[in-house]
Amino acid sequence: MTKRKILFVCLGNICRSPAAQGVMQRLVDERGLSERFEIDSAGTYGGHAGDLPDRRMRVHARRRGLELTHISRRITIDDFDHFDIIVAMDSANQCDLLEMAPTREAQQKIVMMGRFIRFNLHYDYVPDPYYEGSEGFELVLDLLEDACDNMLDAIIAGKL
Repeated sequence: MTKRKILFVCLGNICRSPAAQGVMQRLVDERGLSERFEIDSAGTYGGHAGDLPDRRMRVHARRRGLELTHISRRITIDDFDHFDIIVAMDSANQCDLLEMAPTREAQQKIVMMGRFIRFNLHYDYVPDPYYEGSEGFELVLDLLEDACDNMLDAIIAGKL
């Protein structure tokens, strides 16, 4: 298996995508696959660049044993060349990414996170918890734990 480079993308890179990065990194580490993956996250909006993830997301992630220390950044054109898989959290993120992608080949790297949700079929995307209470952050983490596990299985099986 060659090294796979995954970039998780949401709007501001302070809630969903850094949480997805943390969840996927933990899964990769637990399976002893750290040397085979590079995992990062970014946002389509740069207004939070340089910030840690949202405090509420860090608190809820910490309760699950995750320390989210990623520093927010905006996606760049170079990311489309560097990463093999670019994962959009919702359809607005996907549309922004498709517009930004410099080539058709780059567009083909974009996948929806909702495609990998198995257990909560009410969702085909990962909702933004920014304006929600605790339950919104918990829901996002539940969806991401499920989807990242399924995505990792698909990558290992050669289906992605």
